Amino acid sequence: MKIERHLPKVRDLAPLLHFATPEFNARKRRLEKALTIYDLRKIAQRRTPKAAFDYTEGAAEAEISLARARQAFEDIQFNPSILRDVSVVDTTSTVLGGTVALPFGIAPTGFTRMMQSEGEIAGASAAAAAGIPFSLSTMGTTAIEDVKAANPDGRNWFQLYMWKDRDRSMALVDRAAKAGFDTLLVTVDVPVAGARLRDKRNGFSIPPQLTLGTVVNAIPRPEWWINFLTTEPLAFASLDRWSGTVAELLDTMFDPTVTFEDLAWIKDQWPGKVVVKGVQNLDDAKKIATMGIDGIVLSNHGGRQLDRAPIPFHLLPDVAREVGSDLEVHLDTGIMSGADIVAAIALGADFTLVGRAYLYGLMAGGREGVDRMIQILGDQIARTMRLLGVTSLEELTPAHVTQLERLAPRALGGAARTAPRPSTSPKSSPPKGGPRKSPVAG
Repeated sequence: MKIERHLPKVRDLAPLLHFATPEFNARKRRLEKALTIYDLRKIAQRRTPKAAFDYTEGAAEAEISLARARQAFEDIQFNPSILRDVSVVDTTSTVLGGTVALPFGIAPTGFTRMMQSEGEIAGASAAAAAGIPFSLSTMGTTAIEDVKAANPDGRNWFQLYMWKDRDRSMALVDRAAKAGFDTLLVTVDVPVAGARLRDKRNGFSIPPQLTLGTVVNAIPRPEWWINFLTTEPLAFASLDRWSGTVAELLDTMFDPTVTFEDLAWIKDQWPGKVVVKGVQNLDDAKKIATMGIDGIVLSNHGGRQLDRAPIPFHLLPDVAREVGSDLEVHLDTGIMSGADIVAAIALGADFTLVGRAYLYGLMAGGREGVDRMIQILGDQIARTMRLLGVTSLEELTPAHVTQLERLAPRALGGAARTAPRPSTSPKSSPPKGGPRKSPVAG
């Protein structure tokens, strides 16, 4: 049958001719095109000098821990329920005694103004607007009081590295308490600095050294250098100035003698909530649960300390089941999407922290970039919940997630020679104990 053709009339074309209003703000234009955290990462890499970007991007030694942590989130299967009314979803929850609008907060990050000149002020103000906690690192580059001013009514957490100079460490803790920070994150996985080879190869130092290589690398990134050279000199939440490499600074500061007794002493000095960050096995989690600590963060420091460290997401089901009724279980390392966060909550996490995702947003567009990062993760969380058939975080259970096996421990001794190959079939994670989450039928 022959198709009849005719020239289109103007009135037929008119409904099709809708042109988007041009966006003349270059920052807004590029951020609107970012649909994932990986998109923000690409923008950040284009706009940030190599040494600063690699400080964010890199991990310890061969960077195996970071790669495994990210792979663990990819190696899951979601198990949705259908025919549920998911027209409205609630992403709020109660964390450490306060309400949060989303199940993630901004993790403590060091040298933040080195990544982008707005630094912690951008992160704290974006967190305030979104209703999520902001964490200031001991190695942060904005004063405690200035972060409080940027987030006066929100949740501010202070992350503590116990230094060899303990009086100086506790002076920071006292400042944070007086400024109204509500939670102390005690990081316990840094007795010494990890071997961050990218930083060594880049000669990453504070402040940046102007070499021929850095000058050449700066040519396509003039905005970063203009901002760096025309804003306040880099200073720290914890010290005024440092001239040397990052590794030298960390090794000067970190105290390898800190023990559980020191943790108990620190807890007694702090009036608010105390969370221990850097827990990497079940036995340590159990011991901390007997100390009256309010929460733990399962974390291998974003892969930046011990390479080949345990994968926090793999530890989560057992830890949540064993100690989840005694303290809150939080998680970081490897999170790059809202789906990752939903999977963590389903397997028993009370809360999550994002570090690199935050810095990618910051480097991509300052405060607006952090806002975009939060928006991307929030949209992904809500969409994943709807597709799973749940309307609140409380409805998420281990039944919604199957952890697929890729890495399985090898049997020890003679058993290794006779044992059959590990099964490649999916393995469901055990449910978290306690009444907080109830299963969803399906």
